[in-house]
Formats: sequence, structure tokens, C-alpha cells
Amino acid sequence: MMTLLPKTHIDFVKKRFIFFTISGLVTLTGIISLSTKGLDLGLDFTGGTLVQVKFEKPVEISVLRKALEAAGIEAGIQTFTGGNSFALKVKGALQSVNETADKMDAALKAIPGNSFAEEKRDYVGPVVGRDLSKKAIFAILLSMFGIIVYVAFRFSNPVWGTAGVIGLLHDVFVAITAMSLTGREVDLVVVAAFLTIAGYSINDTIVIFDRMRENMRNFPKMHMGQLINMSINECLSRTIITTLTVFVTVLVLFLFGGTGINNFAFAMLIGTITGVYSTIFICSPIVFQWEHRPK
Repeated sequence: MMTLLPKTHIDFVKKRFIFFTISGLVTLTGIISLSTKGLDLGLDFTGGTLVQVKFEKPVEISVLRKALEAAGIEAGIQTFTGGNSFALKVKGALQSVNETADKMDAALKAIPGNSFAEEKRDYVGPVVGRDLSKKAIFAILLSMFGIIVYVAFRFSNPVWGTAGVIGLLHDVFVAITAMSLTGREVDLVVVAAFLTIAGYSINDTIVIFDRMRENMRNFPKMHMGQLINMSINECLSRTIITTLTVFVTVLVLFLFGGTGINNFAFAMLIGTITGVYSTIFICSPIVFQWEHRPK
């Protein structure tokens, strides 16, 4: 096994109520923020104007963004492989499609030495947005149901599967809270980040659970709290190495990946941290708490 830290003997189970309280406060903050500020939903969910343009010469996305921002337009920009075509997306009502499209055309004309042709202007309606919202929620719920079934089958205990899902729900909700507090836009790319966070979170949890199961076979008479602490401490070095690797990679994307994936990278940064936190301080202690509930 990979080692980075000296052998540790941290009593994680003993501190469980401290971290249950911290998570409760974060959850309460998220509920308040979502109730008051809500989420800044992107065009995929709210509807808006879509304009597709093709330039005569190659042009950088940063140049397009700068020209649009100079005209006071905040747009999502999508490139197409094998050409100089771009799809520009701006939130707005159906009535403002032509006005918004004309404003974007005027802004792009300010780019020197490169003419363009407008290939398409269209409106992404709220019906599509509602459909995308339903599919996004369905995808999240279906993935969580599958995780419960998988973990329950693998460890022959539905409590372990439920604890794992509680942990990933915690991680996804913290990421959603961070998006709400910072006012960042949530689109389908960010939804993909939420699903990635869920997968990353449960993967880390399964590693700890697997070690717990192995130690239960090796030390059948060991107290559950002691067994959980030993399992977490044994995996701590691996967990830190894996987390740092992912965190540094996502941090590079966040700092240098450009505007298009900045929100995705931000959500992943939060999820990387909370994924480890929930595995150590939420999921495993929940298993202990359930095993020692009043009967």
C-alpha cells in the first residue's frame, strides 16, 4: 500500500459528534442560501437565445468573450471541431431573441480583420429547460439508488449502502451550497460535476468499507469503534495521496482551464475535499452509530 504519513492512531469515532454538528451547520447554511438566493441556473434550464456564427479566419474564444463583455453581454461559448464556428448562448425571454442576437452581432463586428456570417439564431425554450431539469434529477436519483444496491450487495448490509449514499448526498449538497453562496451558474456541465462528485465520494467510501470488512474477518472480536478507527488510519495515507493528486489536477483546471470549465472545476474542488471528509467523518461513524443504537 502507498505510504505518505507515519502510522497514525487517530480516534475518528470519538470525534464523530463534532463533525456531525459541523455538517449539520453546513447543511443549514445551504438550506438558507437556497431558500433566499437560490441557484443561478444556466440557459440549459431557463431558456434563452442561441446564435451560431462562422468566422472567415480562426479566432480565439478569449477574443470573442472580450468583445461580447465589452458590449455588456455575458454569453456561454461553444466551439465546433474542424471550423471557425461558434455557438453563443445568452439567457433571456423569447421576445428578446432578435434584440439579443442583433446585439451580439454588433459586438462581434468590433473584432478587427475578421468577418463572420450568422448561420443560425434560435431560442431554447423553458419546456426544454424543464425536461433537462427532470432528466438531471432522475440521473442523480437513479445513480444513488444503484449505489445503495451495489454497496448493500457487496457488503451484505444495507446500512453500509445507506451510509455511503448519505455521504455522497452530503458531498453533492455541499457543492450545490457552494455554487449558491458564490452565485456561480449551474448548467449541465456542472450537473456532470455533481455526478462525478457522487462517484468519487462513494469510491473513497468503498475503499474504507472494504478495509473494515477485511478487518472484521481478521479480528472478529474487536470492538466496532476500534475496528473503524484502525481501518481509517490504515487507509489514511492512500486517501491523502489520491485526494492530493485529484485536487492538484482540478486546481490546475480551475486556474488555467478557461471560463468554459471554471464552474465545473470549482464544483469538483469542493467535491474533492468533501468526498474525503464524508468518508472519514460521516459514513464510517454512521455505521458505528447504527451498530450501537439503543435496541
